[in-house]
Amino acid sequence: MKEFPAVASGQGLEGPRIAVILPCYNEAGAIVQTVEDFRRALPAAEVYVFDNNSTDASRELAAAAGAIVRRVAQQGKGHVVRRMFADVDADIYVMADGDATYEAAAAPRLVAAMLEDNLDMVVGARRSEVDEAYRRGHRFGNWALTSLLQQLFGRSFTDILSGYRVFSRRFVKSFPVLSAGFEIETEISVHALELAMPVSEVMTAYGARPEGSVSKLSTYRDGWRILRTIFTLFRVERPVLFFGLIAALLASVGLMLAVPLIATYLDTGLVPRFPTAILVTGLMILATLSGMCGLILDTVVRGRREVRRLAYLAFRAPSDFGLRG
Repeated sequence: MKEFPAVASGQGLEGPRIAVILPCYNEAGAIVQTVEDFRRALPAAEVYVFDNNSTDASRELAAAAGAIVRRVAQQGKGHVVRRMFADVDADIYVMADGDATYEAAAAPRLVAAMLEDNLDMVVGARRSEVDEAYRRGHRFGNWALTSLLQQLFGRSFTDILSGYRVFSRRFVKSFPVLSAGFEIETEISVHALELAMPVSEVMTAYGARPEGSVSKLSTYRDGWRILRTIFTLFRVERPVLFFGLIAALLASVGLMLAVPLIATYLDTGLVPRFPTAILVTGLMILATLSGMCGLILDTVVRGRREVRRLAYLAFRAPSDFGLRG
């Protein structure tokens, strides 16, 4: 993982319009610290807090701390990210959570990494020395999901579930957010991989929540949703492989059942087990249909990917922030 030198707050960053975008749901105990930390790290940036139906004083506290507060009625982090990407206009977007767990002081380093290598996304990979901040179960789940993504898509990140990311304008404005909840990070990662965007990771500290702040993450429920999202994206983005595996499984079962029938026919000239023969025929027809579906859908996916790529290319690279596009 490439390391980038720290950049003094605001130094060299006065050119691009930087927006810090923070999803927030009942974070009264942490939102003020989060806003103040990012305002200190990136004094030239505008800090936005998108509140997702908080029942505490999160909105009022965020506004008092100097943030621009917006409300999102649809519940779920995916819905919040969709609104943030649609409503905020900037050259560089710094996204984190409103729970004060991510290292705001690292934001200039992440922005510098983006500008230095002209990247479209920089992931703040989490490093924590405190077990309460990043529990072993969550670490294992992150590792398992990251490994699965690696197997399905050929490459991945070391921390696909990190909510600390820096995006270019062309990433944000070309990304069709479809997720509703915490699986949004997975969708973001797959979008970057599918369009072969230049991306990188920078190691950042990850701390425990402040006292009074409670995690909204459900290990099993959200883990299942993320796993389901990975398989859905695998089916949508890799139809030849997905339906090809189904076709291979059906064809293998059909061939296994057909071998005794063929042997009996060669010995006696008869096919005594008609139900098995009919089953074999049906399995081979289904295998052929599954394979053809994969080939047809691959053409559709290729066309869709080309449209997304053209939308992505309609915006200028991060280093050309002075030329609005």
